[in-house]
Amino acid sequence: MAKIKIENVVASTTLGEELDLQSIALALDGAEYEPEQFPGLIYRLKEPKTATLLFRSGKVVCTGGRSLPHVQEAIKKVAKQIEKAGIKVKVEPKIDVQNIVASSDLGQEINLNAIAISLGLERVEYEPEQFPGLVYRLDSPKVVVLLFGSGKLVCTGAKVEEDAAEAVDKITEELKAAGLLK
Repeated sequence: MAKIKIENVVASTTLGEELDLQSIALALDGAEYEPEQFPGLIYRLKEPKTATLLFRSGKVVCTGGRSLPHVQEAIKKVAKQIEKAGIKVKVEPKIDVQNIVASSDLGQEINLNAIAISLGLERVEYEPEQFPGLVYRLDSPKVVVLLFGSGKLVCTGAKVEEDAAEAVDKITEELKAAGLLK
């Protein structure tokens, strides 16, 4: 199994039918709410280091967590702080992971031009004058991997950590089979 590092977990849930963001902004120390610039309230936690976006509809999006437990802890903390301020919320137990971003290192430099040809142009985008990385779209698991000449890669679009690791394993095998990786 590939060694991956989770960089970011984005997840969402619901904290009720409708949230009074103005009241929450006044109640939460450090909350950022400027409805003329962005419709949501932004609340950052130091531990776990996350940013939580709260919307009037009751929808909540938490980003910046390094794991699902981090995101769950952050959402619970935010809900508790809102309740402490006397604002009723209902914490839906269902937290949906929207995206997991992970990074990995193949351990050697790679030739992106050769890889673009080898992996097939229908699933690859590589325009070095636009962006230095090669964009590789996998069908299974359904993720997007950015490969860089340094051998470093970023996997995005995973819903579970195992999908990111599986994608790195799959790419490693494909590159070895094509003779493009030792």
